[in-house]
Amino acid sequence: MASGVKVHEDCLTKFKDLRAGKFKYILFKISQDFEEIVTDTTVKDTTYDEFVASLPEGEPRFAVYDFEYEKPGEGHRRKLIFYSWIPDTANVKSKMIYASSKEGFRKKLETSFEIQGTEPSEVSYETVLERAVRTS
Repeated sequence: MASGVKVHEDCLTKFKDLRAGKFKYILFKISQDFEEIVTDTTVKDTTYDEFVASLPEGEPRFAVYDFEYEKPGEGHRRKLIFYSWIPDTANVKSKMIYASSKEGFRKKLETSFEIQGTEPSEVSYETVLERAVRTS
């Protein structure tokens, strides 16, 4: 990765578990020593609003969410969505490390598309639903 940050093997294992339906979402973070991306939180049953509320106010995170929705006239859909959560209130070093680590990490995961957020409205259900329907 451009930042030199490695991905801990557990991240890929947990991602496979999410794809198999064992989790609704996973939060990932970069370790305090900025050496590797590690699993922060796994959640099995939750709502989308609870997921958004779990994104820390002043700290970046990566996440993958199992987004389910109805496409009018075509029925139930499911997409795994990668989130890059880098709030404006995070410190500059963290923002730079996350931004430069994002693409390399995302490429290791098989997700439908990416949502970038710096504040909650950018990751709102309506925003993500609109994008999901467009890319179906």
